[in-house]
Amino acid sequence: MTGFRDSAADWPSLRVADWVDTRDTLHMWMQVVGKVRLALAPMVNHWWQVPLYLSARGLTTSLMPHGRRSLDIEFDFCEHVLHIRSSSGDARRIRLAPKPVAEFYRETMAALRELDLPVDIWTMPREVEYAIPFEDDTEHASYDPEHAHLFWQQLLGAHRVLTEFRSRFVGKVSPVHFFWGAMDLAVTRFSGRTAPEHPGGAPNCADWVMVEGYSHELSSCGFWPGGTGEGFFYSYAYPEPAGYAQHAVRPADASYSPEVGEFLLPYETVRTAVDPDATLLEFLQTTYEAAADNAAWDRHRLEGAPA
Repeated sequence: MTGFRDSAADWPSLRVADWVDTRDTLHMWMQVVGKVRLALAPMVNHWWQVPLYLSARGLTTSLMPHGRRSLDIEFDFCEHVLHIRSSSGDARRIRLAPKPVAEFYRETMAALRELDLPVDIWTMPREVEYAIPFEDDTEHASYDPEHAHLFWQQLLGAHRVLTEFRSRFVGKVSPVHFFWGAMDLAVTRFSGRTAPEHPGGAPNCADWVMVEGYSHELSSCGFWPGGTGEGFFYSYAYPEPAGYAQHAVRPADASYSPEVGEFLLPYETVRTAVDPDATLLEFLQTTYEAAADNAAWDRHRLEGAPA
């Protein structure tokens, strides 16, 4: 990394309890948009065609094909607008403001039809215990623009460090992407070996979805805005090798959670560190080593040192 940064700007404070209503509504809005991407994008291994991506203003689908035309959809957390843009030059804007998921769903589908880009999606949310079809969801209706903007800033800091961590691996590695199912920013490294069939079990998600996602041995890490405090950075391995949970990792506040089968590091630990980026990199590196060393990955072949 190149020197210290202004951690107050790069790593803002945002307690989960203070924005949980906005978070849960935004999660469902993201699932609406994410399912549009799922419906349009060609299949890629591990479902890499479905996530959203960080942009200079929020989160975007990136370019999606629609017949001979293309479009993208972007959550703009600076102007608080959903942009729907067609390759023909036409566009629609949907205001991000307190409104039920059902209204957001109707507005998004109507805008796509107006652009002559209709899309049919399955309207049941995925990977959540309490799932309400989008068209019937009038319970989630909160949106605080300040909190949405702070969350995006949290993601920007995490994305910057995850991108640097990703650059150190020359084996198969995912993009840094935002999975709208669980609402987490993640990057995943692979050993190159196949994995035993995943048992599934994610709520409102078919087991075969998880089988595809975890078809190969991996070490995955990221940021999740849930739990207590201000969210967590996490790291896990599939399959989890013997000795993984007992492996020494850093910094001192990092620990293995038997309940979720992951190493966790509180966001606050990173935010309040003298060098937040270096602190997070230390967590990512040592938890990756817990997976790679205990599962005997060929680290010499898989790791690199970009100039």
